[in-house]
Amino acid sequence: MELWFTEKHTPNVNFSIKVSRQLFSKESDFQQIDIFESPEFGRFLALDGVMMLTEKDEYIYHEMITHTAMAVHPRVHDVLVIGAGDGGVARELGRYKSIKKIDVVEIDEDVVKASKEFLPQTACGFDDPRVELFFQDGIKFVRGKSNCYDLIIVDSTDPFGPGEGLFTKEFFGSCNKALRKNGILINQHESPFYENDALAMARAHKHIYRRFPIAKVYQCHIPTYPSGHWLFGFASKKYHPVKDLNAQRWNALKIKTKYYNTNLHCGAFALPTYVEEMLKDVE
Repeated sequence: MELWFTEKHTPNVNFSIKVSRQLFSKESDFQQIDIFESPEFGRFLALDGVMMLTEKDEYIYHEMITHTAMAVHPRVHDVLVIGAGDGGVARELGRYKSIKKIDVVEIDEDVVKASKEFLPQTACGFDDPRVELFFQDGIKFVRGKSNCYDLIIVDSTDPFGPGEGLFTKEFFGSCNKALRKNGILINQHESPFYENDALAMARAHKHIYRRFPIAKVYQCHIPTYPSGHWLFGFASKKYHPVKDLNAQRWNALKIKTKYYNTNLHCGAFALPTYVEEMLKDVE
């Protein structure tokens, strides 16, 4: 008998991969957590039936959500990460010696525990002594902060369930307040391809655009995410993501990556026409 994991991307589109075995299953206080092993993508994490990461392609997401800002901002010392209970963002941030503090706020402690046990490839990020974990609501956490972070990375789930509040105008306003005058906000921005994902993307961009003087969107290809075409938001009080890219400085760090590079960085902000039109409509 063959076992398959199937995720519904739309009412008319399913994504399925063959499963070797289930390693973990638990209904936490916030969501259903499952970890499977597959012959093609290795181990993968699903929350409420939605695939969050796989061992085979997680580096794409984690590199693009992290290094894009780090190659632009010249002095990142204090970082806030909201979500990211798998540890992948902390792992990528840990490669920068200049960072002094990494606060990771994850609402569901069970996600972190499961990741540490079954997904050490990403959860190794939590071993960095600069990482401090806070198991609480990221919305409430950031609301109480002011002028204390150089970079905020919002690695949220989709805009429903525990991640719903991380796509609101109030939340992005709180992020603006928590950032220093030259701070950068990066958020996972959903996909522009399917209708419901595109609506969530447009709403998020509208809220960010109204709260930051610089608000841009960039893209990458993640095979296991809906449509494979995924977006991130780049918002800043000062730095432009392309004009202020310091490729020479970043390349001198000699950080070995599998997806991100400074040539790709510039190209990632060149968006397809249909995406540009969506963004202009909400601007």
